[in-house]
Amino acid sequence: MNPIRVLLVDDHAAFRAGLRALLRSTEGVEVADEAASGEQALALVTRVQPDVVLMDLAMPGMGGVAATERIVRDHPHVRVLVLSMSDDDDSVLAAVRAGARGYVLKGARRAELVRSIQAVAEGEAIFGAALAVRLTDYFSRGSGEKEVFPELTRREREILELLASHLTNPQIAARLGLSQKTVRNHVSSILAKLRAADRAEAIIRARESGLGG
Repeated sequence: MNPIRVLLVDDHAAFRAGLRALLRSTEGVEVADEAASGEQALALVTRVQPDVVLMDLAMPGMGGVAATERIVRDHPHVRVLVLSMSDDDDSVLAAVRAGARGYVLKGARRAELVRSIQAVAEGEAIFGAALAVRLTDYFSRGSGEKEVFPELTRREREILELLASHLTNPQIAARLGLSQKTVRNHVSSILAKLRAADRAEAIIRARESGLGG
């Protein structure tokens, strides 16, 4: 079986070196080349024909979103997996609209990154758990609808969504990569903001608003 050929695109040489070392020690994955900008990435994709482009978003010159759009348009067989520090809704949705098949945050564990590369190479779409919750929430609401529970922060809405799906605090902590103490603090804040007497009441209100269905 041929290895998955990966093109690394990031403007930080030290970060690329770390990725290169990580992937070169991974069976079934081969670093085809690396680029420091969107413009370089476009030129290299044509030449090296990678299976997966591991794409940063914030780079001088052509950014990752524009480069992703061009790659997907001109080389539809090449899959783009975004690897970024940005976890805001605008960045994630812009990458999805540009044609990225996955989105992983920098700092993800090696196993998650490798699993994401493999999944994208096989044609799947993959997003970290927290990002997937936000995407599902965004598209289920519809861009023109009023946001439910606007008094909550984005993280609190993520946790309320998982509460409404009857996940326990330890399960939520594992899903979002948070400590259990942090989850408990967020749950307390949610109850206070919703003026809910307890967890059960918060879950009922969340499900009545369409969360956790």
